[in-house]
Amino acid sequence: MRNNDDMDGFDGEASNTSMISGATSPYQPTTEPVLQRRGLGSIRCDTEYLKSNFGILKVFEVVLSMMAFICIETIMQCAPCGSLYFFEFVSCSAFVVTGILLLIFSLNLNSKLPQINWSLTDLVNTGVSMFFFFLASVVLAALNHRLGAEITAVVFGFLVTIVYAFNTFLAVKKWQLNSRRMNVGQSSEYTRARTESRGEVESRPEIQRLEA
Repeated sequence: MRNNDDMDGFDGEASNTSMISGATSPYQPTTEPVLQRRGLGSIRCDTEYLKSNFGILKVFEVVLSMMAFICIETIMQCAPCGSLYFFEFVSCSAFVVTGILLLIFSLNLNSKLPQINWSLTDLVNTGVSMFFFFLASVVLAALNHRLGAEITAVVFGFLVTIVYAFNTFLAVKKWQLNSRRMNVGQSSEYTRARTESRGEVESRPEIQRLEA
């Protein structure tokens, strides 16, 4: 008969054997599918952004740009046509770019690409769109103002210019606030590093003698 010591040894060997076989088994459990499902599930509609000032302004910019583009597209005859083509290009470009940014922010996709400065990207888009919409509206109003569609396009152009101007103002304030926070964080990290290094020198008298 086996005594208790022999049984304990046998149990220990059996447990070790099971651990080794389990470690070397090709059928190991994995969490990769779960992580993939979490990554896909994290894409959701950010209702808080859509309710914010930036979200509301983005929606107005997209709608007004689209209306201006539709109005300019209904014009079949033009003389001269250069101002209409310029207004058409500006309204279409602003509609596409601002629509893409609205989609990115509303689905919270900007958090997936933290390498991009999204505040600065939004600031550049709104500033450039404001400038070119204002320029295109002025040129269209000065050269083509005979048809009702041209007048309507000019009205939408100036309206969306005002919205872009207000969005640019808010984007500048947000960018300055983020830059200020970043500078404060860097200075605090530098101060903490200096304090820790100074404390280490004070706690080690041999370093003080070398510095003296």
